[in-house]
Amino acid sequence: MAQMPSRALAIVIDLVVQFTAMVGAYALLGAFAGVTDMAMFSAVMIVLLVLVMIGYPVIFESLTRGRSLGKLALGLRVVSDDGSPERFRQALFRGLAGLVEFWVLAGAPAVIASLVSQRGKRLGDVFAGTIVISDRAPRDTGQVIMMPPPLANWATTLELSQLPDDVAQAARQYLLRWPDLSPQVQHEMGVRISTQVASFVSPAAPAGTPPYAYLSAVLAERRRREQARFAQRAGNGGAPHGPYAQPGPPPPVPQPGPYGPPPPAAARPLPGPPAAPAPEPPRATPGGFAPPQ
Repeated sequence: MAQMPSRALAIVIDLVVQFTAMVGAYALLGAFAGVTDMAMFSAVMIVLLVLVMIGYPVIFESLTRGRSLGKLALGLRVVSDDGSPERFRQALFRGLAGLVEFWVLAGAPAVIASLVSQRGKRLGDVFAGTIVISDRAPRDTGQVIMMPPPLANWATTLELSQLPDDVAQAARQYLLRWPDLSPQVQHEMGVRISTQVASFVSPAAPAGTPPYAYLSAVLAERRRREQARFAQRAGNGGAPHGPYAQPGPPPPVPQPGPYGPPPPAAARPLPGPPAAPAPEPPRATPGGFAPPQ
């Protein structure tokens, strides 16, 4: 939920832009006042006033999904109460209410309603069913999503290959902003985002798992697997190995028949000179003397 000072500054920026546009329109019409009648001049002026006061916020918020120039500068966005993007009907209600709140009553109803509302809503937000949130990432972008211990074993069985990066990023932003949201917004946005994540992830979470814990387990397990893959590749010098290795050519298969492959060199006898015949055993001579060797 956006803070009151940032919302007020965004409104001031939008009012300055609108006032500047009206001054430019008056100056442009003044140049043609002498060549047209008063009725046409008044009609064109009313149309321009309506476009500046109502058309500006409605057109900008419809085309940019909830952001006017002031909100864009301050990193704010208008969303529905359930966290979905703002629709044209809601932008129109906000624009019509803003005409009364800011241009007719000088912003007093908007300030009072924002101070009274627990969610900081002005009258336009109450009528349109919207809320203004901060659209910028938290300062601590390196914060790690922790694994809930009761879901650690279940998380190892998850199939996460179909989870899109933008859906995972939306879940991460919700978890990082969770402490700043009101309990009702925590529950509504948690149910919507966890339902979206569950359409890409299986198996289903254990019964009774709150959305915050479910999303924390999914993102923590996804990060753990990414780190494991990175460490595995870095440990092999960047070359693929394991289940991602490219298989090499199979060894040659010996062909059957009389002309099979020769035995290895270590098993083959080395050629050499023919062996000398074995000497005959000495024969005894008379007198008991053996012949000389």
